[in-house]
Amino acid sequence: MHYERQFGPARFGRRRHLMRPFPSREELIERLESYQRDLEQELANLDDVLRHLRGGPSTAQAPPTPSPES
Repeated sequence: MHYERQFGPARFGRRRHLMRPFPSREELIERLESYQRDLEQELANLDDVLRHLRGGPSTAQAPPTPSPES
């Protein structure tokens, strides 16, 4: 296998798009809060799937309550 070592600025040419400035504190907080909301939604979805598989009532589709008839 041939490996050619590059020196100077050319070696960073392919990774230049990865070198973005670090986000500001506010941007970082916003991104992390958004990520947290996404994770909470995924956790709720997983909980619904587990309840369905276990045969329990689903929070999204609760069965209708029968009305007492005389």
